[in-house]
Amino acid sequence: MAPSKSTKQAKVFHPDSRKAAQLARTQLRKNKLSVARSQKTKKLVSQADVYGFFYHALPPEGVLSLQELHSLVRDAWLTRHDHELEEEKSARRKGRPKSMKEVKLEEIKLRESEEYRTGMEVLDLTHTANVELFRKWDQTEAAYVQMLRFIRITSTDPTIAVLSRPGRHPSLRQ
Repeated sequence: MAPSKSTKQAKVFHPDSRKAAQLARTQLRKNKLSVARSQKTKKLVSQADVYGFFYHALPPEGVLSLQELHSLVRDAWLTRHDHELEEEKSARRKGRPKSMKEVKLEEIKLRESEEYRTGMEVLDLTHTANVELFRKWDQTEAAYVQMLRFIRITSTDPTIAVLSRPGRHPSLRQ
């Protein structure tokens, strides 16, 4: 007869022992690192989506004026969820509470409009060298976009754009 294969039992430690505390600490650290890694990835993906919107909104050649940038933010960026929000409202029966999707869309719309009112940081699409560098972006790496120049625009005064980040790319430092 063949020898029976026995499964190795995991060693059980006393709950108050030093070894059990050490194992708990290492497991807690692994969990913290994985949560931090997933949050960072989620943040970078959302940033890449925002930058991708502006990448596709660029004209084929040239740069945008400040008024065109404001109209892009006001008419396209802030209204991009309107169609989906209307569908959710029309799908809801009378007297029923709002769906979670509708609540989240309304929160996003409110948060972004408030951000635009108080000062929204966007890529400087009015600067020629910055736009040329932005066109070279491969639309996946959000770290590349962080090297570009950013301005802060507000809906309260659309004639003013404040430079918020001058850009770390060598061609922008001149």
